[in-house]
Amino acid sequence: MTVQELVKYIARSLVDEPEAVNVREVSGERSAIIEIHVSPNDIGKIIGKRGRIVHAIRTVAKASAAKEGKRVEVEIIE
Repeated sequence: MTVQELVKYIARSLVDEPEAVNVREVSGERSAIIEIHVSPNDIGKIIGKRGRIVHAIRTVAKASAAKEGKRVEVEIIE
């Protein structure tokens, strides 16, 4: 499972409208940016209280990318 697929799976599990979740990866040689697009109603569910959920998503994504020798950043796009 790629990092993008992992983030998409986690995001879809958290929101009320999983069909509205779109995850896009912008890749470089050794780094990537993963953009999560969700419904405006679900932004709070992805971010969580004090950013705890998005922090956890970023931690899991970075650990998964480290296995591949890459660096990854996760961003939430409205």
